[in-house]
Amino acid sequence: MLSILQEYHIYLKMEKSLSMNTVDSYERDIQKLISYLNDAGIKPEEAKLEHLRDFLVEIGEMGINERSQARLISGIKSFYRFLIYKDKITQDPTELLEAPKIGLRLPEVLSLDEIEQIISAIDLSKPEGQRNRAIIEVLYGSGLRVSELINLKISNIYFDEGYMLIEGKGSKQRLVPLSEESIKQIGYWRLDRNRLDIKKGNEDFLFLNRYGRKLTRAMIFTVVKDLTTIAGIKKNVSPHTFRHSFATHLLENGANLRAIQQLLGHESITTTEIYTHIDVQYLRETILMYHPANQWQKKQ
Repeated sequence: MLSILQEYHIYLKMEKSLSMNTVDSYERDIQKLISYLNDAGIKPEEAKLEHLRDFLVEIGEMGINERSQARLISGIKSFYRFLIYKDKITQDPTELLEAPKIGLRLPEVLSLDEIEQIISAIDLSKPEGQRNRAIIEVLYGSGLRVSELINLKISNIYFDEGYMLIEGKGSKQRLVPLSEESIKQIGYWRLDRNRLDIKKGNEDFLFLNRYGRKLTRAMIFTVVKDLTTIAGIKKNVSPHTFRHSFATHLLENGANLRAIQQLLGHESITTTEIYTHIDVQYLRETILMYHPANQWQKKQ
C-alpha cells in the first residue's frame, strides 16, 4: 500500500505534469509540514488552519525569503487539494491561508494567568513532574525553540552568571539569560535527573526521558498538549506558543525590539517585527489606562 507522500508524488508527476524540480521542491516542503504535524500529534488529514499558520510562523523564523515562503504555501495548498481529490478530506484548511507578508498573524499568545494555570497543572509527585516544570520555565522564561531546548547541554549553562550558551539555526551561537526561577527549577530537576540510568552519549543533555535518553521534539509537544488540556485552556497551544508569549510580553512591557531579536536568535529584525502586531484590545486598554485625557475623566 502506497504512503500518502508516494501517492502525492504520482499525483504531481502524472496528473499535474509538473517538472521534477518542482515535484522535488513540493515534496521537501510537505515532508517538513508532516514532520511538524507529527511532532504535534496531528495527522495531515486532521490539520486545521491554525496548525498550518503556526507551521508557517515557525518556518518564517528561519529567515527564508518571501519567494521561498510563497512556494511553500503553494505546495501546502496543492497538497490539500490533492487530499480533497483523493477523498481523504472534505474541507480544505488552506482556503484562508494567506501569502507570506511581514504581518503574518502570530499564533495565540498565552496570558500570565494562563501560564500560571499550566504550571499549576504539573503534578510534581510524578517522576517527570519536576522535569516538566523546568521545561515550561525555560520555554517561557528564555524563549527557546524546541530544537534548542532538547539539545541544551549542562556544560553550556553558566549557573553563577545566569546565562546559557544556545546553538540555534545554522549552528549560530548566542548567550541567553536564565531567570532565577529557571535556575531554581533546573536545580530541582537535576536532583531527580541524577537518579536516572543515563545512557552513553546522553550524559550532557539537560532534559532526559525516564530511560536516560535525550527528549525528542514530539515528547515536548506531548508534554505541552497534556498540560494545556489539564489546565483547561482552549487555545491552540504548542511549545512555540511559549516563545511567542515570551517575546510578546517583553515587547508589551517596553523591551527594545533589537534586544528581543538577539534573545530569540533572529538573523533579521524584520522577523522580530511580527511581534509589533500586538492585539488591538491590549492597545485600547493601554490608552484607557495611561492616556492623560482618560486619567482626567476618571477624576471627574
